[in-house]
Amino acid sequence: MNLPVMFRLLTTIILLAMPLTGSAGAMTADDWLARADEREAKGDSQGALEALKKADDLEPDQAEILVRIAKQHGDLMTRMRDPEERKMAAETSLVYSRRALELDPRLGDAHLSVAISLGKSTEFMGNREKIETSREIRERAERALELNPECDYAHHMLGRWHQELAGIGTATRALARVIYGGLPSASYDEALHHLGRARELRPDRLLHRIEYGRTLAMMGREAEARKLLAESLEMPERDMDDAEAKDRGRATLHGIGG
Repeated sequence: MNLPVMFRLLTTIILLAMPLTGSAGAMTADDWLARADEREAKGDSQGALEALKKADDLEPDQAEILVRIAKQHGDLMTRMRDPEERKMAAETSLVYSRRALELDPRLGDAHLSVAISLGKSTEFMGNREKIETSREIRERAERALELNPECDYAHHMLGRWHQELAGIGTATRALARVIYGGLPSASYDEALHHLGRARELRPDRLLHRIEYGRTLAMMGREAEARKLLAESLEMPERDMDDAEAKDRGRATLHGIGG
């Protein structure tokens, strides 16, 4: 065999022996996490979820990955209209969130993930269960904030907790007294404080602006609410939950004559 032919043969053997780093089989967990980032940035929650599950297969029991899987299930819920599908997505999100918290109780995002997943689950609950669940939502959001004082979404969750509890009716208020052993201190002022802090930390997040505006409306500050909500509804949607937030904002604006 002459030398040029031998050289080409050896080169071919070497190339065949090299790992195909671009192929799915050779991808690492970090590769899949990067793929998930790409898909999420494009609004492809299903694609992000599939990539995150590949990463979880390769590196199981990583709390950070489980938190991200929980988020994608929650994001997918925003596009679902069938109640059973929405309920299943919320429940699945909660399962992953609780598993992440079990694995790493010092991870602020794990506490926050449980709070968010529970919040998404409340639409399928009766009044008693909602009130019972609200206790843990507050506890998890407060713990997330202790672990990460700069967490905008923890402030948001606490703002929503105050907003909703401050606005409950007489019958539900009596139920809250029984469940909490006394009515928790909740106010629209505190809701505005937390939602305002969330806006300071992430001024680009539409969700914070809309809930701030809705709280203003609940406080009777209708002129301010109309202005903020009208401006917010004109803003582009960037996060998966922006469309649902706009629906709430639109309903509030309509209710105050905007």
